[in-house]
Amino acid sequence: MALNPYDLFDVRSLLSEEERAVQDTVARFTNERVLPLIGDAFDQGRFPKELVPEIAELGLLGSSLPEKYGCAGLNGVSYGLICQELERGDSGIRSFVSVQSSLCMYPIYAYGSEEQRERWLPGMARGEIIGCFGLTEPHGGSDPANMKTNARKDGGDWILNGSKMWITNGNLADIAIVWAQTDEGIQGFVVEKGMAGFAAQEIKHKMSLRASVTSALYFDNVRVPEANRLPNVKGLKGPLGCLTQARYGITWGPIGAAIACLDEALNYSKERILFDRPVAATQSAQIKMAEMARRITLAQLLVLQLGRLKDAGQMQPQQVSLAKWNNCRMAIDIARECRDLLGGAGITTEHAAIRHALNLESVITYEGTETVHQLVIGRELTGISAF
Repeated sequence: MALNPYDLFDVRSLLSEEERAVQDTVARFTNERVLPLIGDAFDQGRFPKELVPEIAELGLLGSSLPEKYGCAGLNGVSYGLICQELERGDSGIRSFVSVQSSLCMYPIYAYGSEEQRERWLPGMARGEIIGCFGLTEPHGGSDPANMKTNARKDGGDWILNGSKMWITNGNLADIAIVWAQTDEGIQGFVVEKGMAGFAAQEIKHKMSLRASVTSALYFDNVRVPEANRLPNVKGLKGPLGCLTQARYGITWGPIGAAIACLDEALNYSKERILFDRPVAATQSAQIKMAEMARRITLAQLLVLQLGRLKDAGQMQPQQVSLAKWNNCRMAIDIARECRDLLGGAGITTEHAAIRHALNLESVITYEGTETVHQLVIGRELTGISAF
């Protein structure tokens, strides 16, 4: 019996019935709704926001949060499968869901008051309130402790000044989860669209994540009420805890991109005839695609174990770093190799490989560059921090 070329070790058999149902539902949405339009959206530099109500209807926003807030209450493996299937469509679609779920809804749930949870989470789950996450600043993202954005207490309010850069969903957002230095350390604030002094400016001329909104945020004496401060965390552990949740999803997402590229290369190489035989009949092509399948299989097993650790409450940030490093590198290498197998056709967005390759240039960089994650593992091994 022939093996599934995109699941050589039958990892799907290790999933629960509910997890398989989640994967099938999101795969169908990606096939029917995302893939028909995403090439044009990428070309146009347009986020297909018409998909947001459907994404919300499927329960993909805040999918791991409790049902009492209008969320699906799914486990971590299911969230990972959601990310994998969405990124098989495009990294921009997965990024939208990842930011809304892990970087915006999660901190409100984990660090917010019950009043804040009830105020914002149900609307966010329905896709009626869009969020963005403000941590990275213009001078650099790998050193969040060197944050310049600040908030000072003024009576019952906070006065927020500074700027944030490379913010997914920034111009779409109704609220921004903004991290700022205070006299009591770094704290999080929910800044609402329309607050005086708060502005978002979309970043243009991108060659990556073109089907996603990326923005700069500016805060000029923005008055934020105490009721919008996240009360249950102080210090870097707040934003870093959010990043661990989002990075976990990113460990799964690039597998979807890699599978999309391999699928395209397999089909194309069987149809493309060179020197009187299909490209797929050559040893060089088979070796390349076999190597892709090997790396995808290793990545699948890696994230499934990571997901089981997460659902058991045993996942460590260093494990997430290893998986993001491995799987982003795997996917970008495969996307580039598939682009090459497509020959000249590979440079057009009529095919998926170049789009995924360009998107993965961002995915391998954001929420911890490859180098930073390598150094996290180096520190774990040696006990010495090199950064």
